[in-house]
Amino acid sequence: MTAVSMVLTLAVVVMWLGQAMPQGVALVVGLGLDGGWLATLAYERRLAAQGDHNTPVTVVGWVFGAAATAVLIAHALMAEQASTGAWLAVSWLPLAAKALWLVHGLWERTALTPKALDAIQGIQQEARDEAAVARARLRAEAVTEETRLTAVTQAGARVAHVQAKTAKALSKAWSTLEEARAGEDTSRALTSVTSRVTPEVTPRWELPVWGPTEPVPALDSGPALTDEALDVVVDEIRRSEVPALSYREMAARFRTAGHSASEVRLRAAWKRVVA
Repeated sequence: MTAVSMVLTLAVVVMWLGQAMPQGVALVVGLGLDGGWLATLAYERRLAAQGDHNTPVTVVGWVFGAAATAVLIAHALMAEQASTGAWLAVSWLPLAAKALWLVHGLWERTALTPKALDAIQGIQQEARDEAAVARARLRAEAVTEETRLTAVTQAGARVAHVQAKTAKALSKAWSTLEEARAGEDTSRALTSVTSRVTPEVTPRWELPVWGPTEPVPALDSGPALTDEALDVVVDEIRRSEVPALSYREMAARFRTAGHSASEVRLRAAWKRVVA
């Protein structure tokens, strides 16, 4: 695009100025315009290759490009009406070429080496692999949890069904027992085989207990032995065999016999008896 722009600019300058001055002078003017543009462009590319930038050089390059575009537009306006559209269609080429060189410079400043590109591709591929593995793990965990919940639900339903059947069977059995208890003939038959508690009083046959029962209160422990009585009991147990029993044997037989006393009192009684 730069070469085409330079050729068009040179041709237009020669055709335009060749009518008012010698062809050689017009050719020099055209080459000067193209040469200045090419020189600024080359210098700007050299600075870019060195990682540098010069604003005045860039401005001069844009001025030369604008001048070439202005020459082409002026020639198109002054040319015959039949060729005006064609010359206007190519008048944007100098500025377009300059803009493309600018874009190419930006691309060069952001270009990466093949090693860096390979590293970036490896990182991206690793990230995609990890994301795919994470998605697969989440899907597998979701399926596992769904299966577990289904199994638990089915097991619960089976347990509830068994409990319902058991409760129904127990209810039928209880109803049968209640009917047997309430029946006149059956009640007489069951009552006849039970022992009488009071003469001329028939004991009533009761149904078995089904359900929670009230706890039986513990029996009250007997009164604690006095020291004298405790000494007598300890001495009797100790001398119940020959040779005399040891403390451990005596303590075991003491508690087996149903007596109660704290370990401290029992040991104190043993010391008093043995002394």
